[in-house]
Amino acid sequence: MTSDAQAETLSEDERARLLARPELILADRDLMRALIGVRETEIGENVIDIRGRAMQALETRLDRLESTHESVISTAYENQTGMNTVHRAVLSLLEPMDFEGFLENLETTVAPILRVETLRLVMETGGTLPEPESSGPLVIVPEGAIAGLISGGRRMPRGDDIVLRRAAAETLPIHAETRAPIRSEALLPLDLGPGRRPALLLIGSADTGRFNPAQGTDLLRFFGQAFRLVLLSWLRQ
Repeated sequence: MTSDAQAETLSEDERARLLARPELILADRDLMRALIGVRETEIGENVIDIRGRAMQALETRLDRLESTHESVISTAYENQTGMNTVHRAVLSLLEPMDFEGFLENLETTVAPILRVETLRLVMETGGTLPEPESSGPLVIVPEGAIAGLISGGRRMPRGDDIVLRRAAAETLPIHAETRAPIRSEALLPLDLGPGRRPALLLIGSADTGRFNPAQGTDLLRFFGQAFRLVLLSWLRQ
């Protein structure tokens, strides 16, 4: 009769399988941890098994590497998705056949592609202001007003800087009424060249975290440059 203290042994089939494929043990983290625990029990509490400690350190480093790898993949995927979105928006800018259609397209097509609530082209005039539209994509403001909109009551950035921030009181009237309150915004200054007053592309989102100063601006800068070139082509006509 088998004693309780007698160790259980592997069957011949199990032993042959493990000898043929020892990586089955190495690939199983829980099994390796159990083997290390048995080894530490055999050598006693007062003896440090350097190999076991090294294994634990390597396991910790592996966890960190896996976490970093997943983070890099996630960031790359988000960048790729963002780039595809901006490319679709730029292509949409090229579709209208007249300036009125270009402006209407900003609200009906481009803004939904970018998943934002508002997309406003703000232009200065030195003459009499036209009657304002309640929610139109083109907003005409007095000369010098764009600088105040960009600063939003704060220190004035450089003229070509893209501004990402919480929605400012100065710009909320331009966003006008939307289905959801505008919480964050992006301001893209547009240099229309010599002899023309500055313009501004104002983008508003109901998501507080959509635009914040810590984010990169490469994709928005590309979109702003493409928008500027398309706008100039209409202004020359």
